[in-house]
Amino acid sequence: MTGMRVLTYNILSRDHADGPGREKVLRAELSELRPDVVALQEVTRTEELDQARELLGPDFTIIDHPSEPSDPVGACLATRWPVGDVHSLDLQVAPGSVGLPWAGAIAVEVRAPEPLGTLVVVHHKPNWQLTGEYVRERQAVTAARWIEDLVGGRDDLPVVLLGDFDADTQAASIRFWTGRQSLDELSVRYEDAWESLHGDEPGHTFSPRNPLVLEGEMKRERGRRIDYIMVRSGIHGPLLDVRACRIVFDEPVDGVWVSDHFGLFAELVRPARQVGAWDRP
Repeated sequence: MTGMRVLTYNILSRDHADGPGREKVLRAELSELRPDVVALQEVTRTEELDQARELLGPDFTIIDHPSEPSDPVGACLATRWPVGDVHSLDLQVAPGSVGLPWAGAIAVEVRAPEPLGTLVVVHHKPNWQLTGEYVRERQAVTAARWIEDLVGGRDDLPVVLLGDFDADTQAASIRFWTGRQSLDELSVRYEDAWESLHGDEPGHTFSPRNPLVLEGEMKRERGRRIDYIMVRSGIHGPLLDVRACRIVFDEPVDGVWVSDHFGLFAELVRPARQVGAWDRP
């Protein structure tokens, strides 16, 4: 094993569009994809039904997002590798941030096999409303400051940030994450895995090409890239390279669309030469 296979996927709450039927297809597709780290949104986890466990199997450690008040539908992060410290962050931080009780972030220390080694994976889930970019900006700044505090100046510690950010690439919150603008006297830079390999290709993960989008609440949807996998950069660049990044679950299987979102999948590796130093002759 030389890299990490990472997936973020909003699976659509199972009470919509024949959830049990979609779930059966998704379980088979996940077994083929074999991710090492998975961020799931709109996943149901109750005492009666643990959808994440049924989808991923017994070999994953699953960590839930904070949710107040308790909501059976939420978000979680799962990994097949050992975990260390786990931290959670409530993102009900701005006027208008109501409406998503599981808006939040979790940061998990993942102890991956060498040569990857220990890294931090952060699952970020801000508010979704089209008119809520101000809220997403506040949530992005809050999460970014929190991550910087957790990292504690360790530029040798890789950080992978992923999730359904519910903002397209031109939104201020995404421009902030990718280092194109500052917010609230803070600037950070995270490498966008899709953009690093595909440039300006649209890469829509929420698209009217998917009939479940137009059957749902967003009947005027034009298509957006709103799901992301990113790698934190130090002053000289990110500590992980993107070996592959592709959209998954973007076609029906035997007539079944698994969700109204498409998934985003990436393979991340340690670079052959680390950033921040000249090569020696």
